[in-house]
Amino acid sequence: MAQPGLVRANDVLLAVDVQNDFCPGGRLPVPHGDEVVAPLNRLAGRFEHVILTQDWHPPRHSSFASSHPGRRPFETIVTSHGSQTLWPDHCVQGTQGARLHPDLDIPHAALILRKGLRPHIDSYSAFFENDRETPTGLAGYLRERGFGRVFLGGLTFEYCVLYSAQDAKRLGFAVSIIEDACRPFAAGNALRAACRSLAEHEINIIQCAAIL
Repeated sequence: MAQPGLVRANDVLLAVDVQNDFCPGGRLPVPHGDEVVAPLNRLAGRFEHVILTQDWHPPRHSSFASSHPGRRPFETIVTSHGSQTLWPDHCVQGTQGARLHPDLDIPHAALILRKGLRPHIDSYSAFFENDRETPTGLAGYLRERGFGRVFLGGLTFEYCVLYSAQDAKRLGFAVSIIEDACRPFAAGNALRAACRSLAEHEINIIQCAAIL
């Protein structure tokens, strides 16, 4: 597998939540979310090691507005682990919406990490539940395999990609977000805050061209 100078043998590409419900026509569509598929397919060809993540909620998950009578999607509630945005039902286990996008073609991906499985807590990050303490096991997997650098792309830039990058950095991995292999859920304050947070955490932001 071709590896340009930027990519090393102990690097891993983390492709985050490229699922039908986050793409046009899905239950929680990200504008132009399907546009990450082609660049991620090309990027994966440069990495020997690739991990995919998959939102995998049980029915009636506590992050769904439908689980809270009188509440609507995109309202915020306070839980025992902090504030929680309420979402439309999405990526429910076993549904078409939870499946990876059909054009995502990364047959050598070694692991699909499913997150958000616990009924009473959400999980934006691939490394921790939203209490910021309960691990998913991904950090141990990466360390046991000897990976030192994590490159991220996928959906969405200011939620699951951002939280995963922050946690990877906090855990001691070198981290780069491939910006044009991501899409944000929405422009505005959340996106600006995400960019500020990445700068504060000294997380690299690169473009696909740096790898391809």
